[in-house]
Amino acid sequence: MDPERNGKNSRQRAGRNREVSADERDLFRQALAGVRPLQVDTVPLRPLAPRVPVRPSHASVSDNALASLRDPSVNELDHTDHLSFKRVGLRPTDMRKLKRGQFPCQGELDLHGRTATEAKSLLLDFLRVCRDRGLRCVRIVHGKGYRSPNQQAVLKPNIAHWLAQREEVVAYTSALPMDGGTGALYVLLNRLY
Repeated sequence: MDPERNGKNSRQRAGRNREVSADERDLFRQALAGVRPLQVDTVPLRPLAPRVPVRPSHASVSDNALASLRDPSVNELDHTDHLSFKRVGLRPTDMRKLKRGQFPCQGELDLHGRTATEAKSLLLDFLRVCRDRGLRCVRIVHGKGYRSPNQQAVLKPNIAHWLAQREEVVAYTSALPMDGGTGALYVLLNRLY
């Protein structure tokens, strides 16, 4: 045990319990003279993104659409890898806003526990519903692959590869830690498709 360090802590504790002099009290009151208490003592949180209901029906996704999405040839992504993609023409300010989570997420698709085949079909359904509703920014949760064999991310590289092939996807980036981090993506959509 370090006696110097121990002595410093005991002096700090003693400083907290000492009496405050009248001069210090007056100085404190002068410093706070124009301060008013806050009316609200809570911090407003961002509202959770509503989940866009997508029914996994294979009838809504044509075999053509499923076949048009090529699978990645190599899966070398780690669960900690940050993903990012943007089309030519996207303003840098929009990409910065997307990376900072500043676009309100208007919908969410959670693909945890899905196979790659199920995820592909659900993703296409979800993108179709988003297009029909004119949504601009959504979150897609693919997970980090902790429950996969060898903890290898399976859906992460597939989702990234499939999204880059879709014309309605303008950009995507890994989410902020509070929204899923490297296990989720913010996806910016073009409302014109």
